[in-house]
Amino acid sequence: MTNFRSPTNDPLWLKLLLGMMAIGFIAVLLLLPLALVFQEAFAQGAGAFWAGITEPDAMAAVRLSLTAAAIAVPLNTLFGIAAAWSVAKFDFPGKTFLVTLIDLPFSVSPVVSGLIYVLVFGLQGWFGPWLGGHDIHVLFALPGIVLATIFVTFSFVARELIPLMTDQGRDEEEAAATLGASGLSTFLRVTLPNIKWGLLYGVLLCNARALGEFGAVSVVSGHIRGQTNTMPLHVELLYNNYDYVGAFAVSALLAMLALLTLVLKSLLEWRFADELAAAHRH
Repeated sequence: MTNFRSPTNDPLWLKLLLGMMAIGFIAVLLLLPLALVFQEAFAQGAGAFWAGITEPDAMAAVRLSLTAAAIAVPLNTLFGIAAAWSVAKFDFPGKTFLVTLIDLPFSVSPVVSGLIYVLVFGLQGWFGPWLGGHDIHVLFALPGIVLATIFVTFSFVARELIPLMTDQGRDEEEAAATLGASGLSTFLRVTLPNIKWGLLYGVLLCNARALGEFGAVSVVSGHIRGQTNTMPLHVELLYNNYDYVGAFAVSALLAMLALLTLVLKSLLEWRFADELAAAHRH
């Protein structure tokens, strides 16, 4: 009789080696750069750090980043819910094509997406002459930044919800419809409670990506200091101007926002572990 060894029953030295390799990889590529950002941000003291994040141009960059995220995230949330509902609950021609389009931002470079907006809304673009004639500014203004942010983030909520809603099936919605519930009532009373944690995860990821976007926004913003520079663009500007403390101060602020997102996600996973497991089992 052949004895089969469990794939997890490895020697202790191998487990320790693999664990140390993983910890070393994380330390070198994640923790060390993060520590260096905060070290450089506070290199001249807390006063210099505070001055770096509260000077007018930095505050303008923070406001612009938060404004773009505040517009893009709710819109992408609505799109993600509608797209996931359509893909998971209905069969229709072009369904596979819709899923492919949802994944498009993951395969297209953000810089290329920003260039597309320039070709569409620039002065020599499709709508540029008409927009210029009506004094409507899309590029080098808030609308262009919001459009670029929406494009690079619109997949996150949908991609979080589609597998979850597909696994849950259609039985509960069909039962609600049989009992006479409207589409809106079915969504609010049946579907939404089953997807709420997946939806929240998608929103958190979408928000983090919106605040940290660089490539697409860099192309459409015009890099106007104090007006169209988001936080990542402001970091680049300060660094290129040899204002290292200011650059690392704003970078540390971005890192704090990212860490806050990670903490919120971890707290949700810990607090609602049972609900999440039940949602994924349905």
